Amino acid sequence: MSIKRFGIPQGGALPFAKAVAANGWLFVSGQVPRDKEGQIVFGTMTTQARVTLDNLKSAVELAGYSLADVVKVEVWIDDPRDFAEFNKVYAEYFTAEHAPARVTVQAMMMSDLRVEVACVAYKA
Repeated sequence: MSIKRFGIPQGGALPFAKAVAANGWLFVSGQVPRDKEGQIVFGTMTTQARVTLDNLKSAVELAGYSLADVVKVEVWIDDPRDFAEFNKVYAEYFTAEHAPARVTVQAMMMSDLRVEVACVAYKA
């Protein structure tokens, strides 16, 4: 079995990789709305969803995959009233042509986050 880790934090950050590839599968850790400096991007669900999905896309691409390779997405949102707003942004990243399976649940988020997104991808 071949396992490769991508985006391992340096300097005492939490000990988990952004993504781990194993035999064609890619498991992407939950991504949140953080900017390049690691600061939380506050704002509307639209703002936080876009930053979060940009971070997810970056983690997928860091491992040499694309969003078209994503087979499952897991979404956690703080307020179910934001579901429709999140879906508008989500549809910009995942089209019907490459629609992955998805689960969305309400969860109490930390640090005033509105959303967190993780995924699994596969490439033969």
